[in-house]
Amino acid sequence: MNVSTIEYKNNQKHPFHLVDPSPWPLVASIGALCMTFGGVMYMHNYSGGGTLFLTGLSTTIFVMYTWWKDIVREGTYEGQHTKEVQQGLRSGMILFIVSEVMFFFAFFWAFFHSSLSPTFDIGGVWPPEGIEVLNPWEVPLLNTVLLLSSGATVTWAHHAIVAGSRKDAFIGLVLTVILAVIFTGFQALEYYTSPFTISDSVYGATFFLATGFHGFHVIIGTIFLTICTIRLIYHHFTREHHFGFEAAAWYWHFVDVVWLFLFVTIYWWGS
Repeated sequence: MNVSTIEYKNNQKHPFHLVDPSPWPLVASIGALCMTFGGVMYMHNYSGGGTLFLTGLSTTIFVMYTWWKDIVREGTYEGQHTKEVQQGLRSGMILFIVSEVMFFFAFFWAFFHSSLSPTFDIGGVWPPEGIEVLNPWEVPLLNTVLLLSSGATVTWAHHAIVAGSRKDAFIGLVLTVILAVIFTGFQALEYYTSPFTISDSVYGATFFLATGFHGFHVIIGTIFLTICTIRLIYHHFTREHHFGFEAAAWYWHFVDVVWLFLFVTIYWWGS
């Protein structure tokens, strides 16, 4: 469906998509509110807190599925996502990634603030007295290779989609997801065998906060890419129209870059 068809269908003289009234923003807000209240109640041992949290979580997951399903329908089957709409979506994704950069900037700030001028409380040295650090040339180096390799495979998948080769794109996405799962497994193993915990001075706090939130972003990115793989199977992506995959690829490259900074600063320099 081209732009002129959309203009005729909607009787509008602009290329932007005016969305129909939707219940999902309200339902999502209710789900998030239930999750917040339920989580606080559960952590303070109030009766029904766990049930309220799970209700809110289930509602949020349901809204995520239905809302994004509507967006896929509007963009893939109804042709509502014109070039101008796609440009707006790209700008939104860029701003989201910038906000994520600021999020991790806070963790790096805390790490360098503590490591460049260690206080008397931690022995005046970095790493603090009594902390047995991890060897950066073992699991961290292996995870670096895995994540950089996944960045290469997702780029291969992107070029394959642009070239119209769905088979190569599928292989590239599957390899990316497999590498991401292996990375997460090694990260969990590293946490399980770590000689220190998050409560072991400021070193443990900054280490587990920074690497833990990165691991959380890896899990989100893995889900994102898995959904893209399913959408590729259902022919949702074309050579000209594949922003959903572009957003996933941009997010994954952001995850790669953050890990490089984590490896160089916290694992290698910080040890």
